[in-house]
Amino acid sequence: MKIAVVLNTSWNVYNFRLGLINALREDGHEVVILAPHDKYSDRLENLGYQFYPVRMDSRGVNPIKDAGLVVELYKLYKQISPDVILHYTVKPNVYGSLAARAAGIPMINNVCGLGTVFLKKSWVSIVAKTLYKVAFRFPHKVFFQNHDDFQLFVREHLIKSNIADTVPGSGIDLKKFEPTVSPEDVHEKKFTFLVISRLIYDKGIIEYVEAIKKLKAKGVDAEFQILGAKDPVHKRGIPLNIVDRWIKEGLFDYLGTTDDVKAKIEMADCVVLPSYREGLPRTLLEAASLGKPIITTNTAGCKHVVDDNENGFLCEVRSSDDLAEKMLKMLGLSQIERKKMGEKGRVKVKTQFDETIVISKYQEVINHLAVTQGKKLIA
Repeated sequence: MKIAVVLNTSWNVYNFRLGLINALREDGHEVVILAPHDKYSDRLENLGYQFYPVRMDSRGVNPIKDAGLVVELYKLYKQISPDVILHYTVKPNVYGSLAARAAGIPMINNVCGLGTVFLKKSWVSIVAKTLYKVAFRFPHKVFFQNHDDFQLFVREHLIKSNIADTVPGSGIDLKKFEPTVSPEDVHEKKFTFLVISRLIYDKGIIEYVEAIKKLKAKGVDAEFQILGAKDPVHKRGIPLNIVDRWIKEGLFDYLGTTDDVKAKIEMADCVVLPSYREGLPRTLLEAASLGKPIITTNTAGCKHVVDDNENGFLCEVRSSDDLAEKMLKMLGLSQIERKKMGEKGRVKVKTQFDETIVISKYQEVINHLAVTQGKKLIA
């Protein structure tokens, strides 16, 4: 079968879906990639994948403007003529589904996260729900990355439950994210908290900064880091002047971006993500797989990675006070206690979030689709 994989960035394909597309190719399928062009597009082509660039603004919320994306994807779908299309992220899920339906091609969608648009009533949330309700009449299967999102869509009548299922995020390659640095080696330096995230409000960056201020006011001597891109163009992006002021004040060590996230995680003592809502945060899965204790919010997506007081601590959403309290609590643990937390996190990832679980679910649906629509696909 020819399988088209459609996402909002080539970076996303390379970093989060490579295990899946490699497995599909090993199964004998031809896999093609459709996404906006970036430096990772060339890497995908160097691995032997045919790449088709797509004009897609992943940040904008303008259904009229995005109608052009439906036309663009429809033309590409007709040109490529895949047997099945795998959609990920919001715009491919919505507009790609409409294009695939018009082109008469089966599709499997994946809701990677809903963001904060679903947390409050506004014209944007109304439009988003309406678009999902229309688009999600057509997929053969829709995967959600946590049960909260799954239940929300069913409860709001945005999807029929018989085509919905869950997968454990994008899954983790346990061999790639296997601990190679012992906690004892890390502990030789100053205790380090690490946030891995774009600098946008919805990731809880403000709460993290406020928590740092509270801890420093208490005389806490620790290292605070942020790894991730500045994103002032994003609707919820934190302005550059604010970020640069924080850095100048020395509130945290800004690490920029990197292609080697594992190395940064391994040199941290605790990974923090105070996000308002997630699908299933890859950074936390990577941290748990590498045996790091975690502090994150008790909200959709995040809470599925952490068992409170077992492999980390859960804190209240949008509460810098509670976040600071949990960070202080983590500092108060012994090295042995934190090591045990990390070990429990590694076990949790092995049993619940192994990449092979995600791959097998996709293989099952694709094989079923090939059987049930075999004549159509062959034709």
